[in-house]
Amino acid sequence: MNTIHVDVVSAEESIFSGEARFVALPGEAGELGIYPRHTPLITRIKAGSVRIEKTDGSEEFIFVAGGLLEVQPNCVTVLSDTAIRGKDLDDEKANAAKAAAEEALKNAKGDIDIARAQSELVVMVAQLAALRKYRDKK
Repeated sequence: MNTIHVDVVSAEESIFSGEARFVALPGEAGELGIYPRHTPLITRIKAGSVRIEKTDGSEEFIFVAGGLLEVQPNCVTVLSDTAIRGKDLDDEKANAAKAAAEEALKNAKGDIDIARAQSELVVMVAQLAALRKYRDKK
């Protein structure tokens, strides 16, 4: 069976390290699908969910708040400041953070405040979408 080694790393810890059949994640220009022996690639990724199809057929979901992707023929590395396992995503926290970002956007005074609030809102919306995807797959 053809497999590819996958590492998903946050600023704090290694979130996932193991063999997989397939990896899907949100690239800047659209969804990326990575199989073993993929052409080498380095690109930025958007906030969203990384779906890893493990060798036993089960799937692992991980939310990333953007980051970098490096693909080598036998290895995929995802680097993100924030990465959270699907099972660890919290609906209440995500909704509260989204509401806080919406409030910050309403109260923003300058361009920098607006950009910061918009960025946080995009991440929280992506996290809620990842949470829904994870729950739908269970």
